[in-house]
Amino acid sequence: MTDEPSYRTQRWSKHIEEIDNEIAKYASICGVDMLQPGVIQRVIDDDPTVCGAYSEAAFNKMRSLLMMHYDVRQRAADALGQKETQLIIDGIVARLRARTGH
Repeated sequence: MTDEPSYRTQRWSKHIEEIDNEIAKYASICGVDMLQPGVIQRVIDDDPTVCGAYSEAAFNKMRSLLMMHYDVRQRAADALGQKETQLIIDGIVARLRARTGH
């Protein structure tokens, strides 16, 4: 047995990470700290007051990408299982935290 992730796991990880990197880009434009509790739900609920620097186009794109993230995450969980998908998400969040200094 190897500790190397399978091709399928790597593919899902890459797909989710690409979406999350775009979310981070638009969050930066809008001045939104996505890693703070409750912020993601406020964006999904279409609450632009969460923005430190509101840009309608950037906010709408960020919101759409968040909804896409959850859709892809569910499809990954269906394909890989909840545990494997959560490990992928945890790794992505850790890399985003390191990149943003959290």
